[in-house]
Order: sequence, then C-alpha cells, then structure tokens
Amino acid sequence: MPRVLDPADSIAALFGARVKRLREAQGWTQEELGEQVRTHSTRVNQIERATGHRPTLDLARRLDDVLGADNLLVELWTHLYKQSFPDWSQEFMSFAAQATMIREYAAHAVPGLLQTESYARALLRAGRSWTSERHLAERLAARMDRQLRLQAADRPGMWVVLDEAVLRRPVGGPVVMREQLARLLATEHDPDITVQLLLFEQGEHPAMGGSLTLLTLPDGPTVAYTEGADYGRLVEDKAAVEDYAMTYDHVRALALPPSMSLRMIETAIEETTRAERRSPRTARSRMAQVELQQSGRRQLPGGRRPRFRHRPRP
Repeated sequence: MPRVLDPADSIAALFGARVKRLREAQGWTQEELGEQVRTHSTRVNQIERATGHRPTLDLARRLDDVLGADNLLVELWTHLYKQSFPDWSQEFMSFAAQATMIREYAAHAVPGLLQTESYARALLRAGRSWTSERHLAERLAARMDRQLRLQAADRPGMWVVLDEAVLRRPVGGPVVMREQLARLLATEHDPDITVQLLLFEQGEHPAMGGSLTLLTLPDGPTVAYTEGADYGRLVEDKAAVEDYAMTYDHVRALALPPSMSLRMIETAIEETTRAERRSPRTARSRMAQVELQQSGRRQLPGGRRPRFRHRPRP
C-alpha cells in the first residue's frame, strides 16, 4: 500500500507536502523538478513522501528558489533540522535567535557564533551527535547559517569569556586552530563583540561545572543555559537566573581585560605558527629515533645480538 502522508504527522511530512503542492502548481513531474534542482527524481520522491534522509540546507534553498516558495521551505528546514536535537537544545536555539544580548562563559570550545567552518567541522566530527556524513554536513551548514544573526540589523551584542583551555587545545590541528584564533582576534574591530580570557592561574571559580550562557530577550527577561559534555539545561526561574548572572559577573571579573586578552590571542597565533613549522621536523626526528632503537634491538636467531668486528685500519 502506498504511504498516506499527513502533513500533521511531522515537520518532514509538512515539508514534503509543500514541495509536492508547489511542484504540481508548476505542472512539473518529479523528474523535471529534480533536473531543476540538480538531484535525482528518486530524491524528490523521498522528500515528498518524508522517507530517507532529510534534505540538506543547500537542497532546501534550491527547492525554495526554483519553486518560488518565498523562503518558506528554508524556514521549514530549520524546524526539520531542530527535530534531531533534544527539547532543551531546541528551546535554547529558539531563545538565542531572539536575544538582544548574549553573555557566555565557554569552558571547552569557541562559541558556535564565533567558530570558523573548519573549526566547527572538527568539533562536530569529534562529537557523537552525527550519524552519517550527510548528517554531519547538515549540522555544519545549520551552525554556519546561525552566524548570519551577527550580520543582521538587529544583531545581538556578545560578551564572551573564554577559558584558557579553549586557547590551548589545538582543535583540528595547527592550521585550523590558527584560522580560528585569527577569527577571534578580528573581534577587536567589532564594537558589538567583547572577548576576555580566564587564565589557569586564577585557579578555581564558580563556573567550573561547564559552560554558561545568559540570553537577554527583546521584552526584557533573561534566561540562563548551562551545558556540559552530554547535557544542557535551560533556566527561566528569575531567582535562579539572577544567581547565574552573579556567577557570570564573578568569572568576568577574574578574566583578563579585553585588550590584554586580544594580545594573548596574538601570542597564541604566533605559538601555533611556530608549532606548525616545527612539527614536520619533530615527526622526522621521532621516526629517526625509532629506527635507531629498532636497529639496536635486532637480534640473531636464538636471541643472540649480532657482533660487529672492527677491522684494523690498513
């Protein structure tokens, strides 16, 4: 029996129903639409029937453009993408998209809004939240797409405190990390973004449990979001949010001033560059040492080491 698709079943079903309705309004077959958006008719069929993999953001944009959907399909894709996240993560992304001010303490990695594509890809690949290369590409595209928020006329202000661990962990290797550090350094010329570093030498502090984000919403209230490796918690209770705001202010007071933080980022870029130049020689040196040790361990049958006789010079 052919599957009866009800748009109320899921976002995927609604997306597929809209594609089908728009395609039929154009008088196109699935094959003709596939040719227009550079994909196979089978893929169009899967999208319309809400089977198989979700469409990528790039494909959603092409469908939207060709079918004249006025950004409807792209907006639906955003909700379709969010379905792969836990409820608490979906709520956080919804609040973050509205925020007028974002204050964040990042314990382990550069915040998503300031990540380069290569850095984000390395982080996502290291995580356990993707199931296939296609899924990874979707997650990456959506993360980069959220950065468009910083280019909007109503862009939020950002105040980010980075733990020194973020600076010292070479995510993706020296080249990727240097590019990411340069992205952070570029915030020096952005009046809406402030970056500070919290050094190891400060010792313990009240936000050591994980990352902390405070989102100020357009109508005034602030929500807090705490996150660890495998969890996230959105806090809306006013008293609890005020406690988290105090914690953030404490951490911000312990951090280096913005100008000194940026100079440290410059130094980290120089150190990463030196490490990159040194790494090939270091690798060759290690290889030579291993070969030398192996040659010294070679033994004859029976466990005897080879004996070398020195010939007298003529």
